[in-house]
Amino acid sequence: MKQQNYKNHSRLLLGWHGITFFLLLAALVGSVANLFHAPAEHHYAAALITILTIVCCLFFAYIRIFALKAQDRAIRAEENLRHFALTGKLLPAQLRISQIIALRFASDEEFPALATKAAAENLSNKEIKLCIQNWRADWYRV
Repeated sequence: MKQQNYKNHSRLLLGWHGITFFLLLAALVGSVANLFHAPAEHHYAAALITILTIVCCLFFAYIRIFALKAQDRAIRAEENLRHFALTGKLLPAQLRISQIIALRFASDEEFPALATKAAAENLSNKEIKLCIQNWRADWYRV
């Protein structure tokens, strides 16, 4: 398996981020155009199609948001446990979830010191990832 690093750690899925997004966008544009160009006797059906398309767009967004929130909570718990196992202390309380998510890529050797540095210097998630010397891959996050 290819080694993961800062340059290749993000992941886009063609079916979700590409095809589904553009199909929904096309459906939304088409349904709105249909609504404005439909004859008066078809406005009700055109409005229903537009409403259903908007609902599908909201589903598309919220399904992703809810899944990411659940993953973020799991990552916070996992990294808190990892920090406790390595140091006997929980992660610094001032760390934001975005910082904890970035810290998951740090190896066990550099994780505690980098967590302390991130909390003390309020590093961004990008800065944290750039500080990592020995990348710990996370192949399961979507």
